[in-house]
Amino acid sequence: MIIGIVKETFPGESRCALVPAGIARLVKKGCVLLIEAGLGSSTHIPDSEYLKAGAQISPRHDILATADILLHVRKPSIDEIKQMKASAIHISFLDPFNEKDLVSAMAERGISAVSLEMIPRTTIAQKMDALSSQANLAGYVAVILAAQRIKKILPMMMTPSGTISPARVFVIGAGVAGLQAIATAKRLGARVDAFDTRPVVKEQVQSLGAKFVEIDLGETGQTKNGYAKALTPEQLAQQRDAMAKVCAHSDIVITTAQIFGKKAPVIITRDMIAGMKPGSVIVDMAIESGGNVEGAKFNEEIIINGVRIIGLGNLPGHACVNASEMFSANLVNFIEHFWSKEQNTFVLNTDDELIKGCLITHQGKVLK
Repeated sequence: MIIGIVKETFPGESRCALVPAGIARLVKKGCVLLIEAGLGSSTHIPDSEYLKAGAQISPRHDILATADILLHVRKPSIDEIKQMKASAIHISFLDPFNEKDLVSAMAERGISAVSLEMIPRTTIAQKMDALSSQANLAGYVAVILAAQRIKKILPMMMTPSGTISPARVFVIGAGVAGLQAIATAKRLGARVDAFDTRPVVKEQVQSLGAKFVEIDLGETGQTKNGYAKALTPEQLAQQRDAMAKVCAHSDIVITTAQIFGKKAPVIITRDMIAGMKPGSVIVDMAIESGGNVEGAKFNEEIIINGVRIIGLGNLPGHACVNASEMFSANLVNFIEHFWSKEQNTFVLNTDDELIKGCLITHQGKVLK
């Protein structure tokens, strides 16, 4: 079986799909690993390390044309799909609900497309849950970015000149990214408040040392995959009113609210920003799906009423070395999980619940 990995072409993408440790694991199974020259250049991994692990360097076109399995971080281009071998398996973040033309092109080409975002959140799937592994790093990066931009320190400090109060951080959303943001801000010594529409996460928030902000929104909850359900317009308005009070005395606000397959909800309005202290910082972690902050701009940092709004995309890419290592492990775990010892090959078992959850196109059809 030939597995191919080419360099990412998405603007600003610094991660790579496989690191040498992942290459070595797949080579041991008898796979032929074809990589494009310079695959790990953005993560400071020379080609020699990939060759040492057992990979072979090939031209990009040859990889796309011959690989049985293609591994990407980001979705491929239409042009790349046209170059792929019919019946190949493509595994990456696909954003399938917003990329219908791309999905259709993959189906027409006969590609079996696996969308990593769609892997069910079950115990057995944790080892291959790339969405969570990358969100974890994104939560860390969001706090570090905010700490760099704010004009004060985060921890309390007792000095001969007096006591410096800890910075106040407000994290909105306590999923994987939010919980890591809470943990990171606490490690840096900040006082942390957090809110989530799912009351079930209150204990997790408190276990990290943060205060859970109680807002009675009536019936909320989470989906079967553990994501927060979309709120009604009335609930969003009620949530904003309550959060405005917390934002007003926060030095850093981090928003993480996203609804898979839909535009992110606006939860921080201009009026809320106007009520914040000049010099405060907001990190909009949902900027790639539309943003949680009114006025935030993708891949830009702007100032509104003295408040810095950070709308940088691809936060895991700011820690691309670790992000690539984790992503690589997720992909290899996925392949190994469906590796048939009897046939000594990867088997796309369409009867398996995990495959059913994440297989988007197969045998010329769009499945979702």
